[in-house]
Amino acid sequence: MGPVLAGVLQLLALIAALALAYVPLGTYMAKVYSSDKHWRVEKWIYKGIGANPNTEMRWPAYLRGVLAFSAVSVVFLYLLQRLQGHLPGSLGFKAIDPDQAFNTAASFVTNTNWQSYYGEQAMGHVVQTAGLAVQNFVSAAVGIAVAVALVRGFARSRTGELGNFWSDLVRGVTRILLPLSIVAAIVLVACGAIQNFSGIHEVGQFMGGHQQWNGGAVASQEAIKEVGTNGGGYFNANSSHPFENPTPFTNLFEIFLLLVIPFALTRTFGIMVGSIKQGYAILATMATIWVGFIALMMWTEFAHHGPALQIAGGAMEGKETRIGVGASSIFAVSTTLTSTGAVDSFHSSFTGLGGGITMLGMQLGEIAPGGTGSGLYGMLVMAIIAVFIAGLMVGRTPEYLGKKIGTREIKFAACYILITPALVLVFTAAAMALPTPGHSMTNSGAHGFSEILYAYTSAGNNNGSAFAGLNADTQWFNSTLGLAMVLGRFLPMVFVLALAGSLAEQKPVPATAGTLRTEKPLFTGLLVGAILIITGLTYFPALALGPLAEGLAS
Repeated sequence: MGPVLAGVLQLLALIAALALAYVPLGTYMAKVYSSDKHWRVEKWIYKGIGANPNTEMRWPAYLRGVLAFSAVSVVFLYLLQRLQGHLPGSLGFKAIDPDQAFNTAASFVTNTNWQSYYGEQAMGHVVQTAGLAVQNFVSAAVGIAVAVALVRGFARSRTGELGNFWSDLVRGVTRILLPLSIVAAIVLVACGAIQNFSGIHEVGQFMGGHQQWNGGAVASQEAIKEVGTNGGGYFNANSSHPFENPTPFTNLFEIFLLLVIPFALTRTFGIMVGSIKQGYAILATMATIWVGFIALMMWTEFAHHGPALQIAGGAMEGKETRIGVGASSIFAVSTTLTSTGAVDSFHSSFTGLGGGITMLGMQLGEIAPGGTGSGLYGMLVMAIIAVFIAGLMVGRTPEYLGKKIGTREIKFAACYILITPALVLVFTAAAMALPTPGHSMTNSGAHGFSEILYAYTSAGNNNGSAFAGLNADTQWFNSTLGLAMVLGRFLPMVFVLALAGSLAEQKPVPATAGTLRTEKPLFTGLLVGAILIITGLTYFPALALGPLAEGLAS
């Protein structure tokens, strides 16, 4: 079997698995967020944190819950790292430096999981499990909660109430993320991923020195890392490390895990707004972009420019031979079109155009299918923009799901789509203009620029993957990337929740003969076009200086 055919067959198997999980998981999540009953363990949690899960919140109160919880999480994780040297199970590792501790705390709380350190050489068991793993659960649950609040904004009328943040947060963990992660961890352990709390072991000689590995609760961390679209690896090599990703099957299984909730949430959306077809329209938009990007990535990585690539069957530099070009291409596209950031190959070693595809996937806003929750609310904001554009074309007030898209709503949507590009481009320009940050680049020219552009694209979009050629463990990058992660996560949430509150207050508008049918393929095509055009107009000049210049020159 040729490598191209193997990659295509793996893609088809992945699509089949996602299709099988779509209806049951999407329906189940809709029931989770529509139920008025609480599990006993959830009642204990509410009592412990002093929250009343039955109190409805307007969008400012919901936002305060999101920000307060996330702020406390940042402080807790920062202190846990700073006190690591005094904690049991630290494996002898010292406390994390202040700038790196801030960067890591911001990274995991914002669902980014950018890592400017070597996991196996910096973090002990307590920080990994009580700190990083916990944030993998709750940060993902926060994203789903905000998405559900926006969906309620479409579904409800004549009320500003969006549900209860604390109830949505707890249910997301106890009823969705935790059960899925337990099953996934068992599968990974059965396939060879490690799960222990062992210390550091010497495993042999390597290039004249001693090679050492430490164990850890890797399988459980790996499970929620993918299920929650987090991406932070126990080891620096991430999912290219055999302790995290032992076989080609686990590689495909991990891709399935990072895609299954974001895709299934479109059905949850359809059920909650009372129109399954609307969910299918959003699903079709996400799937079209995802499959298109995979096809482009495979084409660029299988292109045989020279005898070395012909013999290897593709651009094998930076890729695991046990995984191959096809599976690496699927993983790279899936992890950058979601907010996962996990890698089974090193994106800096992809072809020039291939590296550009990974960047463009993040610059779309990670909405195809996006992160847990963040992908859905990002796509719904883009749907509002597309409806607005269509309204301008025909001179009609735009409507979406029975809600008028007026001046207030379009301002919220416009602010949402402008925040992240502003962060990415301003920080990239500053890093290139100042003398010190440029010293962190391993390469010069277009590839060096791509390293920095990729870093801020990853941070601002809360992805977390890296080009792997940039030394980001400096005070400048730890501080600015941490700031980009925080602002890129929470400023968009402000406008999403404000938009949700505005929509929930409206009176439904009955459909007429002139209403745009947003469940039809025509709207799907319009939405795909709007996403690509807006992203292209925003980022094309920067991409032209980096991956496009490199790709066209090679």
